[in-house]
Amino acid sequence: MEVTGMSIEALDAVPWDRLESALPQHPVEEVPRALRRLALAGGAATEEHCSPLYWCLAAGNGRVPSAATAALPFVVALAADPGPGARVDLVGLLVSLKRAAKRARPDLVDEGWHAEWRRHRDTVLALLGDPDPDVRREAVPLADGVVPLLARWRAETDPAMRLPVLLKLGETAGEEDAGAVEEVRTVLGGVLRDGEPVMKVAALISWARLDPQEPVRRIDLLVETLSDLAVRPRFEEIWYVSDVEEPFPREAVVTWAAELFDHDARTAASFVVRLADAAARTGDAKLSEAVLDEAWRLLVLRPSAAPALLPVAGRLLDDPADPVRLRAAHLLAVLGRESARYADRLATLIDDAGEDSYLEGTVGDYARWALTRIGDPRALPGLVERLYEPYREHYGRGYRISDPRLPDVDAVLVPLRAHADVLLPALREVMRHHAAHNGGHGPLTGAFLKVLKAWGPDALPALPEVVALLDDARGSLSTVEVLAAMGPGAASAEPALRACKPLNWPGHHWNAAWAASHMGGDRTAALRLIGDAVLTEEGPYYGPVHLLADFGTSAAPYADRVRHIMEDTQGLRRAEAALALWSGTGEPKPSISVLEEFVLPIADGGEDYELFGEALRALVRIGTLTPATRAALRTVRGFDGRLARERNYEAFLQDEELRAAIEYLLALP
Repeated sequence: MEVTGMSIEALDAVPWDRLESALPQHPVEEVPRALRRLALAGGAATEEHCSPLYWCLAAGNGRVPSAATAALPFVVALAADPGPGARVDLVGLLVSLKRAAKRARPDLVDEGWHAEWRRHRDTVLALLGDPDPDVRREAVPLADGVVPLLARWRAETDPAMRLPVLLKLGETAGEEDAGAVEEVRTVLGGVLRDGEPVMKVAALISWARLDPQEPVRRIDLLVETLSDLAVRPRFEEIWYVSDVEEPFPREAVVTWAAELFDHDARTAASFVVRLADAAARTGDAKLSEAVLDEAWRLLVLRPSAAPALLPVAGRLLDDPADPVRLRAAHLLAVLGRESARYADRLATLIDDAGEDSYLEGTVGDYARWALTRIGDPRALPGLVERLYEPYREHYGRGYRISDPRLPDVDAVLVPLRAHADVLLPALREVMRHHAAHNGGHGPLTGAFLKVLKAWGPDALPALPEVVALLDDARGSLSTVEVLAAMGPGAASAEPALRACKPLNWPGHHWNAAWAASHMGGDRTAALRLIGDAVLTEEGPYYGPVHLLADFGTSAAPYADRVRHIMEDTQGLRRAEAALALWSGTGEPKPSISVLEEFVLPIADGGEDYELFGEALRALVRIGTLTPATRAALRTVRGFDGRLARERNYEAFLQDEELRAAIEYLLALP
């Protein structure tokens, strides 16, 4: 029996029980069941009918299983038949299978797959000319070279269908011979000469796959078209691509265009500035939003872009559109002291309640944060209360993982130690409120403790709030570290520290003794306890070796053991042991040779910035560099990139910290 072009008898004849699906949790029996349901549903078939096939055949796990080979004839038959209602989804499944076979390791592709695909090639390619425009568009990635794409380009008349073909031409031609490239260049050149403005932008994006410099040469065309208010609606009429049901608005295409200059930071910044100028001339708020989004994307990668983009953000602080002002204040905040010239204007925005429905916070929130980054005391009144507001009645913030986003509480307050006397009364109040409403340890407790630890003795007025947290196992170690940072002024808390319940946990007695020694307690007893633990504990942890670094040459009797740990471990523990060895012996050479291992890879493009930072902090304490380390730091200093793996506001903070350490170290004699 044949249902909507697919033979049920043939489907039942396949030995499915001998085949494998892509995921064990989706057994192969789901494949014939889903195909049968699709066929029987006919025109009523939906995307939901196709979902089991995606899980079983194209799960995105780098495999093309044997079930995919067996199912291919049936999927092709259903996709090619005008009856089923889920044809676009079936074509999308074919696209996913084609991509998976191309990207997967050869040994993870079923041995019969390629022959089966070739057997159905003509039927698959025919989908590019299907009467249904949605099917045609979805099928564009199924083209196996420029020949079918060029044929489709010549036959197609609908601009919304031609545009995805045009985009695909450049991508495909880049993988073929010179003759194919020349044919595609001819097509693209014709569009750039005679096409409508939106098609010209698509042609230039396509051409960039063949020659990245072509957009640089035609940057005027991009700026003119993307800033033309009369052209803007046309993007949403014809800018369709495969795999996406809805058209792209002009603002999304701005990102496509900006990415063409990622290889050239200066041109990328110039492009953003020129679009910003154009938006200002026409009062195009949506373009200004897009411009600031691109400025952010560039700044989080390229520090060198700041001088060009800073005035753009500063000017847009006065924009009447709330989303524009919000983004502008956010950029000035992450740029920190570079934004000092705009402090007066930012101060007038502290109470600006303007928002963006898709982003977190208000204009005033970002303006206040910017002032703290600049070091302007006008940010201080009400700062702690405003930071705490999202947590006052709820468990925590609810926001999208995107930017702009508000910084964490500790990211704002830690650098403000000089203003601790002003901020502590409010901070203590919110700590008490937070503890009362969360049973002691709430979502912000860790952030509060980070702040108090960074403020050290200046945080002593908050000692009662810290002591109240000692018995909470979830934050006990952080609480102990705060007491140590507060120093002798916290001596009255030593009895509570000694008596706290978490001391029954392995390792807490070491930290308690260490903290007590900082609070004026018995340093000799603390050193003996910690040293004995280092001598007896085995790897990979090796006990509290990192704590020995605070005892100086008094820890010299443990130097041999520390040296063994340094030589027997990797990563953070190795760096900590190196610092402890120097502290105990006063001899820098063995330690700086080890710390060098965490610096040199960064100069060669490595990205382990956490260990890099640990090494820099240790070297700052030691105060000596090897020639190789000095040369590597000079190289890293010259990088036009954020010294961070994150791509959010934390990238700016970490980059500033690491670069400051590099400057300090390179200034050493």
